Amino acid sequence: MKKIFYALALSFLVFFEVDAQTFSLDADIRPRFEYRHGFGAPLPDGADPAAFVTQRSRLNFAYQDSKLKVYFSVQDVSTWGDTRQLAINDENHSFSLFQAWLSYAFTENWSMKLGRQTLSYDDQRILGEVDWTMQGRFHDAAMLTFAKNGFKTDLAVAYSQENQKNEGTGFPITGLYTYKVMQMLHAKKTWDKASVSFLFLNNGFQKYTEGATPQPDGVYYRQTTGTYFTFPVSVFTLTGSAYLQTGKSAPTTDLTAYQYMLEARYKPGKVAFTLGFESLSGSDQVATEKTNSFFPLYGTNHKFNGYMDLFYVGNHANNVGLNDLYLTTLVPTGKNSSIGAFVHFFSAQAELNDGLSKNLGSELDLVYSKTIAKNIKLNVGYSQYFDTESMTVLKGGIAPAKTQNWGWAQLIVTPSLFKHSLKEE
Repeated sequence: MKKIFYALALSFLVFFEVDAQTFSLDADIRPRFEYRHGFGAPLPDGADPAAFVTQRSRLNFAYQDSKLKVYFSVQDVSTWGDTRQLAINDENHSFSLFQAWLSYAFTENWSMKLGRQTLSYDDQRILGEVDWTMQGRFHDAAMLTFAKNGFKTDLAVAYSQENQKNEGTGFPITGLYTYKVMQMLHAKKTWDKASVSFLFLNNGFQKYTEGATPQPDGVYYRQTTGTYFTFPVSVFTLTGSAYLQTGKSAPTTDLTAYQYMLEARYKPGKVAFTLGFESLSGSDQVATEKTNSFFPLYGTNHKFNGYMDLFYVGNHANNVGLNDLYLTTLVPTGKNSSIGAFVHFFSAQAELNDGLSKNLGSELDLVYSKTIAKNIKLNVGYSQYFDTESMTVLKGGIAPAKTQNWGWAQLIVTPSLFKHSLKEE
């Protein structure tokens, strides 16, 4: 096996004459068992819960010299049993290319990155890798980067098409905020224990004519602009964000929406406490020509607003918004283990119909983490949601089961399979 890796490494030398080169190959394998009894949406009364095992099997190859970086990541994401044992091929097409990019440094401060890549910034509220999902999130984009003295600016652009066409530029691929064009500017300044960043994100979505055979009819845009910061104040670490969304939420619907968050982290010893509040604006439940509903777009939304993913994980778009008051505690339980407790109190940001209370319930999340060995980690979690009448109405009005909970266990194995450096003699 090593001979194959060395042959691959030597083949790069034919094309790149540099002073030093590094090659690496690593894996990311993570099977996860889940018991779903209200995950993603309240489970109706009398419905059966779900249980399954999914697995990510990812292989990452990296090459680097003083100027050039090349990275490939391929993966198979599947559910145990979803393909017949003697199938001649993968019936579900679970094998895919996750990342494939090259980066070239023009100077010490300027570089360019092209290809399929992740965009992950700050706390990943607006742009994140979404590592909790087995497949992750990528962007096909070009990026220009400037970095110097703790200051870094990324300027990214993307232009999406379904295939290589000879006529027209319509983009028929649909999905939750799947964009046709994108421009992004992220600037960040870092000090010793503090940082502040600015984000501008402009997304263009394909618009179609009405009728029996819709045709491409231009692009409508949504802008997200804001800031994120973190800095120490006495014994606390303060973190906050504020974003404004403008443009269009749909081809004919104007948008003005906002998000803000502030949290304080206190760690007197080994135990850490965090108290925070986040508000995402929403629209009153009346028909209007304008929406005030903020949506966090391409962020790692699973890490926010409760782990049961009842808000903003492929849902709750163009809705009544959310206020989330939360308290978290992280307690070490041994040399290589810890347990975290997360409590959320939810309420609607906008008004509900029929005089309903804004109270949308509460959630308790428990997560136990243990490092079993080098590159092997075990995570086990349990969550329970405490429903309200308003939440039931908001999610469709179907009577929910008395207990809404979710349990899971995940093994994360990330071995380094091969690493070698070649230096010019």
